[in-house]
Amino acid sequence: MTTVTLPTVSPPPGRYAVAPGRSFAELTAYYGPLATLRRRVTLTGASLTVPESESESVSESGSLSEAESISDSEGARPVFRFDLAGTMKASLVSEHVEPLADGRHLQLLADLDVRGVAFPVLLRLRVVRCAEDRLLVVGSTRVSYRLLRRATGFRLPWSRPATRMRLLLAAEFA
Repeated sequence: MTTVTLPTVSPPPGRYAVAPGRSFAELTAYYGPLATLRRRVTLTGASLTVPESESESVSESGSLSEAESISDSEGARPVFRFDLAGTMKASLVSEHVEPLADGRHLQLLADLDVRGVAFPVLLRLRVVRCAEDRLLVVGSTRVSYRLLRRATGFRLPWSRPATRMRLLLAAEFA
């Protein structure tokens, strides 16, 4: 019998940035099944902050209190940040990162900040490669154009009708 060790999803603790030219973002607008707009968006910056896993502190009674265990589990999650420019001037900051069951996918609950208004999105990332000093991810999120327009005021040109939008992100953190 052969034992296979799967790589871990997150790199060692630290702050990782994206090298210039090693990432891209694409915005696609759909009207029904048709893509009415597909445009690369300038990714001005992206970062990944992996906190150090703090050793669990034990209280005087010898047990870990419920409040301490919740704060430790929330504080030990990585934080992704993507800054976009061009057609969509926005930033996407993860609030909660959850590894999925297969170990090669991450699910991010994030806020898409457009014009100072936070719009919640669900971003699914596939970990393409994870090494000691690199993390290569590809992912996308779909949002309703109507809800995004009403909440943030973001508008496409009138000649580009849309019912939903997709934001595709690819980044190599090093």
